[in-house]
Amino acid sequence: MAKVLGKDNFNDTIANGVTLVDFWAEWCGPCRMQLPILEEVSEEIGEKATVGKINVDHELELAQRFGVQSIPTLILFKDGEIVDKMVGVQAKETLVDKINKAL
Repeated sequence: MAKVLGKDNFNDTIANGVTLVDFWAEWCGPCRMQLPILEEVSEEIGEKATVGKINVDHELELAQRFGVQSIPTLILFKDGEIVDKMVGVQAKETLVDKINKAL
């Protein structure tokens, strides 16, 4: 299951290993399409990587920090560094492939 992230746990979560973070909002239609895909990715990846989500309405500072202007925006981190940034709804296969390449 995707982990809910906020300013209190974000830095620790992305610091080590591979983490896929979805920047989303409840009012965003495409974001609602992306969420079940993220859950599937999380199940398939298991313990190899972390899948997290950040509600931009609640965590505006984090969204601004990473230049999120459109949602959904998905950012892939490895050991705290950005590996990839994707805007718009992404297919499960695309996300799993990018995570596996980053491992």
